[in-house]
Amino acid sequence: MLSNLKGDFFGGLTAAIIALPLALAFGVASGAGAVAGLYGAIILGFFASLFGGTSSQISGPTGPMTVVVASAIAMFHNDINAVMSVVLLSGLFQILFGVLKIGKFVRYIPYPVISGFMSGIGVIIIILQINPFLGVDSESSVLKTIYELSSTFTNLSFEAFILSFFTLLIMIITPKKIASLVPPALLALTTMTIISVFFSFDVKTIGEIPTSLPEFTMPVFEFSKSKDIILLAITLALLGTIDTLLTSLVADSITKTKHSSNKELIGQGIGNTLVAFVGGIPGAGATMRTVVNVKSGGRTKLSGIIHALVLVLIVLFLAPIASQIPLAVLAGILMKVGLDILDYKFLKVAKYAPRNDMIVMIIVFLLTVFVDLIMAVGVGITLASLLIVYRISKEAKLNISFEKEVFSEEKGNEKVRVLDINGAFFFGSASFFEEEINKLLDTEKLIINCTNVPFMDISAIFTLEELILKLKDLNIEICLVLKQRHIDKIQTVDKREIFKDIPIYKTVKEALD
Repeated sequence: MLSNLKGDFFGGLTAAIIALPLALAFGVASGAGAVAGLYGAIILGFFASLFGGTSSQISGPTGPMTVVVASAIAMFHNDINAVMSVVLLSGLFQILFGVLKIGKFVRYIPYPVISGFMSGIGVIIIILQINPFLGVDSESSVLKTIYELSSTFTNLSFEAFILSFFTLLIMIITPKKIASLVPPALLALTTMTIISVFFSFDVKTIGEIPTSLPEFTMPVFEFSKSKDIILLAITLALLGTIDTLLTSLVADSITKTKHSSNKELIGQGIGNTLVAFVGGIPGAGATMRTVVNVKSGGRTKLSGIIHALVLVLIVLFLAPIASQIPLAVLAGILMKVGLDILDYKFLKVAKYAPRNDMIVMIIVFLLTVFVDLIMAVGVGITLASLLIVYRISKEAKLNISFEKEVFSEEKGNEKVRVLDINGAFFFGSASFFEEEINKLLDTEKLIINCTNVPFMDISAIFTLEELILKLKDLNIEICLVLKQRHIDKIQTVDKREIFKDIPIYKTVKEALD
């Protein structure tokens, strides 16, 4: 861990400087208070680095996690014990995900689902920051914020708007040369706070920040609220998992290393579980902070630990100064965060994207913004999966590759057909094949060739069973041409012994002979 001490020190220090304004802003945005954001960044940042599986990753409060915490605080009417129960359970779920090795499955989430979800989170953050951006008390929901817009503009504070507007402007137009020396968020935070204090602006500030380490709190799990607590905890755990492992992939691509996804989830879970005992807000691997850490020389777990220790020093020695930070300045910073979360990569090619992908992306986006985060992801994955199944089933083909008459002493001339099934034979295509085969029953002998079927599931086997029974009733002789692995699978599940008297061959030639 000490092999890259200098790089890790400067990486951790720079990441902490960037994390400070974001932690404060996310704390305020969640409704738990600025100090909750700091505690979350410190505890999660330290323990996720210590136990995690991505060496250069910096963890802390993030946009998606903050949105869920804000929802929990609104749902439980500031019952902090219930909220911390959500945080505690989410951490335990993440540990469970790691133990069960679920991390690898994140890569199978379709990109349109991730795109719609992330863009939806960005829009939520932007909308929820409109009120503090204009110096008006925040609303707890997107719909209520939009509904009250006319009243918000009527009651705006001009001084707060000046601070938030120029904060956002500084973060957008800061030249890259300056940004490489001083993070734009810190530059905006410092500059606009000094202006606010110097000109005695009458705006709301963060307020007093405790100058001591957090007190131990015990989350209380109330059975009457268990359903909501568990649902929100699963949401947090899933969001944290997706957010973290996507950031881990970014870190891998920059450092040319390979993270351990399951170990990373266990580390994140431990961090978020402990966050619940100090009243902090949970988080995940933070992409911007991780990239800055790597670019500044951070390579090992020590960089994340140093980042957390620097934040501890800031809490202990700079809290009186931080208490003067206007909420409007944090709103300006969060506006930029929301803009950065929007998935511009997908939006740029949306015009040329496949129609099905656009449908999935838009539905996930709308559900994320206006309904529910976990429902958005669930519906998105389900819809994307169904569309993929439909697409694969439509690509499957049924062809008559051979048709002739053969002479039988018993029946005279008999018509023989060879039907080729090409493509996946599974639940998505089974009913289609059954319909097509039913159109071709004007024959005496039928050979069904499945050698061009890459895989066959239980639905396909049951479809074949029903087809065999139907053909027997029609006095049509049938034989099958199958790969050995399909023969083995059929023999395993053929408990009704329907295939027992059906000839099965390895090639069409054998079947014809």
